[in-house]
Amino acid sequence: MSRITIPTVEQSPAASQTLLAAVNQQLGMVPNLMKLVGNSPAALEGYLSLSGALAKGSLSAQLRERIALTVAEYNGCEYCLAAHAYLGKNLAKLSDADIAAARSAQAADEKSNAALQFARQVAEQRGRVSDTALANVRAAGFDEAAVIEIVLNVAVNVLTNYVNNVAHTDVDFPAVSLR
Repeated sequence: MSRITIPTVEQSPAASQTLLAAVNQQLGMVPNLMKLVGNSPAALEGYLSLSGALAKGSLSAQLRERIALTVAEYNGCEYCLAAHAYLGKNLAKLSDADIAAARSAQAADEKSNAALQFARQVAEQRGRVSDTALANVRAAGFDEAAVIEIVLNVAVNVLTNYVNNVAHTDVDFPAVSLR
C-alpha cells in the first residue's frame, strides 16, 4: 500500500489534470506514478518535460527502456521494473530476452551493451565514472550528445525510482520481481 496518497485524476490539482489527460491520451491509462507525482503540478510538469525532451533525442526508445530497466533493477524499484518491462515489451518491442539482459546491464549488441554498462556505472558511481568508462562508451560509437543523454536518462529514472521507493507506489503493471 502506498505511503503517499495516489489521487484519482479527478482528485488531482487542476494544473495536474491537464497533464494527466495528456498521459492518458499517450498511454491509454494514467499510471499510479503519474497520479502520485501529480500531487505536485510542478513536479509532474518537470518530469514530463524532461522525459518528453529525452524522447526527442538520439537514443532509441529501445535503448531508453533498457536503461530504465538497468537503473530500476540497480535501485531496487519494483514499480519502475514492472512499468518498464511492460513498456519495453509492448511499446519498444523488446523481447523477453532483451528485458532480462537489460536488468543486468547487458545487451546482445555491442553498442547497446556499452551504453548499459555505462548507465550502470553512472548509477553506481553517482556520476563519478572513470576515464575508462567514458572512453569505452565513446569507443562504442556514442558521441558527446549521446553520452549526455545516457546520463540524463539515468537521472530521470533515478528520480522515479526514488519517488516510488519512498512512496511504495502501488504497482499497476504486471508485477516483476526484483532479483
